[in-house]
Formats: sequence, C-alpha cells, structure tokens
Amino acid sequence: MRKLAAAIGLAVRFVVAVVVAGFATIAVILRSGLPGRPPPPVALLRIGFAPMSEQGAALLGCMVSLTPGTTTIDIDMERHELLVHALDASDPEALLASIRRDFEPGLVALFGEPRR
Repeated sequence: MRKLAAAIGLAVRFVVAVVVAGFATIAVILRSGLPGRPPPPVALLRIGFAPMSEQGAALLGCMVSLTPGTTTIDIDMERHELLVHALDASDPEALLASIRRDFEPGLVALFGEPRR
C-alpha cells in the first residue's frame, strides 16, 4: 500500500512539475526573443541523486528529460549523478532542489536501496 501511495504521489508531482516547467520554458523563450534581452545561461549540470536501483535512476533520468527545459545526457550509477542539459541555468540550485523535492522521494520509496 505504501508503494502504491508513493507511485500515485510521484505521478501527481511529475504532472505538476511538467506543467510548471512548461510555462517557465515558454516564458524563457518569449523573454529571450525580446530586443535587447540576452538568452539565459545554458549549462550542463551534474546533479547528485539519492541511492536507488538502476531502474529508479533510469526513471529519474526519463522524468527529468520529459520535463520541459531539461534533458538527461548521462546517468552515472557509481557517483549517483545525472548529467543534465538545462535550457535556463540561471539558478542551478533551484533546479536541483526541484528535482529532489518533486521526484526523489517517490523514486526512493519505490526503487531506493539501503546505504552500504
């Protein structure tokens, strides 16, 4: 029952994150198209994630890629890191916080591994 609740919660948080990121991405595109407005900084970011199985890490990478404005480039299971391309890297800490807040709790509940 706990895993079902975690899966439902994760699905709801993911849908909300996709909608919010979609509007934020539209705003970034529209703002950068205005005269005299430089585009936001684009970056490749290494983002650490909680210990979880390969399936959980793959699902995390997919969820990040399906969220507008971000794309997972690589998953490093040894370091527990994602390499993410961010369309707007003006606040990488906020991006990290949103991934940890929106996706990690449900994924750890479903695919987490005990610390070794």
